Amino acid sequence: MPASDIIAGTGLREDAGRRNVRLLAILRWLAVGGQLAAIALVHFLVGVRLPLVPMLGAIGVLVALNLAIGQIVGRRPITNGALFATLLVDVACLTTQLYLSGGVGNPFVTLFLLQVVIAALLLRDHASWAMVALTSGLFAWLAHFAPPFALPPGWASSLSTPYIAGSWFNFTLTAVLLALFVTRIVRNVSEHDARLAALRQRAAEEEHIVRMGLLASGAAHELGTPLSSIAVVLGDWRREPAIAASPTLLAELEDMRTEVTRCKDILSQILLASGEVRGNAPVRTTLRTFLSGIVGDWRGKTQVAAAYEHLMTGDPRIVADKALAQTITNLLDNALEAGGRRIALCAWWDGDRLVLSVRDDGRGFAPAILDGLGKPYLSTKTRRGAGLGLFLAVNVLRTLGGTVSARNRSEGGGEVTLTLPIAAISMPEDSA
Repeated sequence: MPASDIIAGTGLREDAGRRNVRLLAILRWLAVGGQLAAIALVHFLVGVRLPLVPMLGAIGVLVALNLAIGQIVGRRPITNGALFATLLVDVACLTTQLYLSGGVGNPFVTLFLLQVVIAALLLRDHASWAMVALTSGLFAWLAHFAPPFALPPGWASSLSTPYIAGSWFNFTLTAVLLALFVTRIVRNVSEHDARLAALRQRAAEEEHIVRMGLLASGAAHELGTPLSSIAVVLGDWRREPAIAASPTLLAELEDMRTEVTRCKDILSQILLASGEVRGNAPVRTTLRTFLSGIVGDWRGKTQVAAAYEHLMTGDPRIVADKALAQTITNLLDNALEAGGRRIALCAWWDGDRLVLSVRDDGRGFAPAILDGLGKPYLSTKTRRGAGLGLFLAVNVLRTLGGTVSARNRSEGGGEVTLTLPIAAISMPEDSA
């Protein structure tokens, strides 16, 4: 993955962490207000005497925590451990209040479940389950160690041991189910967001191809006509008596014709790079002939030994266009530029899918190339326009319904694997 993407992703996560901490701070202020109101109501209006000093001390801890967070949140990144630590303080303060006001007989004991839900939403799975275990243990501890709470006559009641045991079991079961399903829902939402981000990335890449296509089409229209005119003029010059009688002029004329042809080929490559990847000079042939022809033509241009390993049974008839051929040629060129001296194109079947592998013994792929496979202009080469080989391969194979993967081989060198359904290039039976 490019460094810019990593930095952007880290920044988004840190921003989300800060917003979550601020939301927890708001919730904590609400808890402070609610506890103060409840203490004032019970102590001063109902007349039930509460240990005000320790209870107000617990509230003071929450206030101090919020003030400290307000000073820190904008300066330091918020980690999973930091969030878990703040929740531990909340749980400790709630436990203190419950211990001083009736233990599990206090109806607010169910607020432990709020901590479980918050942990399941904001923290990693192991921290969520740690919160479930902690709150379940504190529930049991309060049931056993919390001192009796004196209530006015007519208000007092006692809870039986079986009822307390059942309440603990009910609390633990509820906490486990909440953690299980909330974490599952959060995971599903995260996976959905990841798929949506991948679709957006793909749409951006395809939009990039469209823009390249518009630019290339304009260039082709502008340059194609004068090149064709020059080719016609050069053909006419060959018949001029003065030129036909001069071997030197004929040789120079042939060089000019070769260069014009090369320019026209370059225009074709530009059109291919722009995303016009289908229907470009389709050829009816067989699969073996098509693949061996690509390797043979490439060997003739580079004078480098490239092997073709045909590991398939059968030789189906196909309709091959220049897009797929150029994709394989680009990968062979990349292998050569990576320092490969033993380069091979291997083909085999995987069910009804054709698998093509280009292997070399060169330098292999840099980690950034593997992480950003198929991104345009992502290359270790410095020349202008570098990095389009794998980008075009990904988009050509995507058009054919296939996939592209790359890896570094354990014995050295790199390998790019193309997988596509044979139906995408096979010739219809009625036209065979």
